[in-house]
Amino acid sequence: MYKLSNIKEDYSQNFEEIQEPKWMHDIRKEAFLSYNKLPFEVSQLYTKYSNANHLRPDQVLLDEEDIDNEIEEWDNRLDDLSKGPSVLCKNSKIVKTFLPERLSKEGVIITDISEAIQKFPDLIYNHFIKNKLDFNEDRYLALTLAAFQNGFFVYVPREVVIEDPVKIINNLSKSGSSSISRNVVISEPYSKCTIVQELYSPEIKNKDVQQTYFELFDSYVMNNSHLEVITLQSLDYDAVNFSNRKAFVHNDARMSWSLGLFGTKLSRYKIDSIMKGQGASAEDMEIIFGINNQSFDITSNLIHSAPNTKGKVIVKSVMKDTAQSLFKGMIKINKNAKSTESYLAGHAILLDKGAKSDAIPGLEIESNEVKATHSASVSQIDDKQIFYLMTRGLSKESAKREIVGGFIEPISRKMDPIIRAWISYLMDNKWSGKPLVLRTDEAMEQILEVEKSRYREVEDIFEKHYKYR
Repeated sequence: MYKLSNIKEDYSQNFEEIQEPKWMHDIRKEAFLSYNKLPFEVSQLYTKYSNANHLRPDQVLLDEEDIDNEIEEWDNRLDDLSKGPSVLCKNSKIVKTFLPERLSKEGVIITDISEAIQKFPDLIYNHFIKNKLDFNEDRYLALTLAAFQNGFFVYVPREVVIEDPVKIINNLSKSGSSSISRNVVISEPYSKCTIVQELYSPEIKNKDVQQTYFELFDSYVMNNSHLEVITLQSLDYDAVNFSNRKAFVHNDARMSWSLGLFGTKLSRYKIDSIMKGQGASAEDMEIIFGINNQSFDITSNLIHSAPNTKGKVIVKSVMKDTAQSLFKGMIKINKNAKSTESYLAGHAILLDKGAKSDAIPGLEIESNEVKATHSASVSQIDDKQIFYLMTRGLSKESAKREIVGGFIEPISRKMDPIIRAWISYLMDNKWSGKPLVLRTDEAMEQILEVEKSRYREVEDIFEKHYKYR
């Protein structure tokens, strides 16, 4: 076991012994050099807003060998998980995989990223080299590229449609060990897949340990394919989470991110949706609920590199007590990306006077004949609305809960009914102080029944709100 702060400047003392192809070692070395020289926040514009310096490297312990393979905490869900494609992970290391025989015969691959690099080096090499990441754009992106230990690899072959979502559940170690993970999904042409990722961690009583989940999530969405990634982050309130996510979206392909962020002391998510091919589209829908002194630092960028592409980002944050959120986003439309439509929005509601939220959206447009707009708002909860609901028999807390439900409803109605039910269940649990764990109990069944009766809305945001440039 070693501390993150003890990683030496000499690469060979840390990662040279890893059994990988030379090209992978070269990527690690170059990224490691960037990690050593980069500040915790690259852009000075965001430095005064960021809480990334709350990470304490001298308290982050890394130990790949200290992984408990027991899966008793999932006993109540094993029957459900075994019916479809599912993966159980400890500290991002796969300990159990359920892959139906039909999908295996069609060529679907679900395995550990280290094993994938060994068994399918050409497949991974082609995507890694063609879509080479900029090691200097973020310190923690560089760290994950250099030092990832585990992670999952999902490959969906051409024209394969996976009807049931691929469920990936990751529990961090009870020992307090942190995890550096690289997750990769390749969706070949004309394929379709939904990934549902659940993140959990135990309560660590040793306050000298800061359990951290570092993640790099690469998605390669090839021509005419559709990939949806849903993340429900329910880590312990004392944990820390740094996540960099990249989607490379090709001709007429579609990428969908959906996030529900509930746990951790500090969550920092950076999502780049890069539309490389004509007709590509990407969307990012996020719901964030913070209490006590939680901090959420969210960046979502839409990068249009080809004509006739569409992008949409909507982030809604609910901050309670002294929690705080920061939303940063950029629409970048390159010179040849004509006939592009792009929308970026970050909205926050503050339930208490000590809560705080900032929003910094931006536009960088180098082409004519496009539609692009951004919006942001931060507001206190309306006392008149609370009073009105209280006159109808609700308590003050119940009134706040109803107002919050109305605030996030426009974004949740665009999600699948099951995902809406899960997010509603986790929000209810967090509001009432219950564990942030999905369970098939009576409360979940009731919420799911209600959500299935509601419609899923699809709308063109530009019918209501756009600007020309």
